[in-house]
Amino acid sequence: MVPIISIVGKSKSGKTTLIERLVLELKSRGYKVATIKHTTHPVATDKPGKDSWRHIQAGSEATAISSPQGIVLFKPVKNEASIEQVVRLLDGAYDIVIVEGFKQSNAPKIEVHRRQLGTPLSKVENLIAIASDEPLQTSIRQFRLDDIVDLSNIIETEIIIPQRTRISAYINNVPIKFDALQREMIINTLAAIAFSIKGKNKIESIDISLRRLINLDR
Repeated sequence: MVPIISIVGKSKSGKTTLIERLVLELKSRGYKVATIKHTTHPVATDKPGKDSWRHIQAGSEATAISSPQGIVLFKPVKNEASIEQVVRLLDGAYDIVIVEGFKQSNAPKIEVHRRQLGTPLSKVENLIAIASDEPLQTSIRQFRLDDIVDLSNIIETEIIIPQRTRISAYINNVPIKFDALQREMIINTLAAIAFSIKGKNKIESIDISLRRLINLDR
């Protein structure tokens, strides 16, 4: 799974502005960054009568609109997707995904706090830092709202770098965890296969997706 950092905070606290500045700083360090916006409001991505709307009404599990400017994916869900499920929909080998919201997730979080809002900190799990315009009585690390370099250092050293070598596997859409020995065996096997194909050409990353339906009821 791609490393994730969630930016949380009250409405109008400056989450989007902080994300913009973090993206610019991390991009300047050479990292590939993707972002996700979480909202509790209905998202109007299509209109009745449009072709993509008709695809969904006909029973398509998902539909995408592709143009020279970009791709928009619409995937109806019965229950709200987890942050991990949304990240899996992103197409690309990213170094970090910055999420706005998803307070209830287990992802590490940075909270944005502003004195003028007059509200206490959110009760969230895995809060690793606070960006605030005033000192707060808490043991959580605190930074000024403009401490973008220091906040990016935390994301880089504590989230991105420790997961530069990672393996993601899912069985029936459930993530599978490997121990150190299993992970090393998989990495060495894939590297050997890649080198046998590419020869001495430089290999910076390997991304593989395998999907096969297996009937075990025999």
